[in-house]
Amino acid sequence: MPSAIETEDLHKQYGDVHALKGVSLEVDEGEFFGLLGPNGAGKTTFINILVGLVAKSSGHAEVFGYDVEDDYQMARDAIGLAPQEFNVDRFFPIREVLVHKAGYHGVPKEVAVERADRVLKEVGIYDKRDTRFHFLSGGMKRRFMLARAMVTDPDLLILDEPTAGVDVQLRHDLWQLIERLNSEGTTILLTTHYIEEAEQLCDRVAIVDQGEVVEVETPDELMSRGSDTIYVTLRDPPETPPELEDDVLDAGMRDGDLVVRAEHGGRSLPGVVRSLDRAGHEILDVEIRRTTLEEVFVEVTDSLGDEALDDVREGFEEGAP
Repeated sequence: MPSAIETEDLHKQYGDVHALKGVSLEVDEGEFFGLLGPNGAGKTTFINILVGLVAKSSGHAEVFGYDVEDDYQMARDAIGLAPQEFNVDRFFPIREVLVHKAGYHGVPKEVAVERADRVLKEVGIYDKRDTRFHFLSGGMKRRFMLARAMVTDPDLLILDEPTAGVDVQLRHDLWQLIERLNSEGTTILLTTHYIEEAEQLCDRVAIVDQGEVVEVETPDELMSRGSDTIYVTLRDPPETPPELEDDVLDAGMRDGDLVVRAEHGGRSLPGVVRSLDRAGHEILDVEIRRTTLEEVFVEVTDSLGDEALDDVREGFEEGAP
């Protein structure tokens, strides 16, 4: 079986700006895959190459075994895209927009109407079916973008910042819907700035920085690289940390708490407790905090400088295919 997405040595240049620098990536069919990276890292360029909005400079890209350029129609029909930007015809009611969208992909009108009604119900805006996009609230617009991506029943759903700017409740509603689609077999490619979103939803994540893939791991594998932090509240905290067993990286006092950094907090905690007991300290509370995916993300990426970021933006504004 072909992979849902397979790219090899993918490059894209906008003049002097090298937006993608040899990206090789494989996403399995049915996988929930996250694409993380700072602004200007190349995430949107990568997506635009997959859907045919941008021509690659060199390299190879396939969707379910179809070359994104040589087999463009087959590759594009397999993809549902919910872009970050609102690029919707504002002159038609949203139900008609969905019917037209399905028609572009060869779906017969009677089937397109049924699908339009179904996806509007699934995203919770069926009662707005006769409303033009311009008059929807911000949250409803995000729901509609997802509905438009779903109306062709794609095998691959690409979501570019799908919950940007929405409230917490709507974000969790969209999470539930996306998780259900994935459980039913739809492959998901997600880009997001909400690190907890990738941590909760994704099977694997690729961290992209300055046009290159820095890491590809599961969220747990990435977080296991960091250290845990043990916070110990003592009845009479000392000014300096007491001597601890060797199974810790470092220790210090912070706001009256003993703060201990260890590779594996659960394994190191008994030794910390023994050391404190020997020193005569009474423990009031203990908390272990794992390294978050956000902390790992910050550690392994380097943000683009202002000048480089301006160059990337300029390249996009020129719109060179």
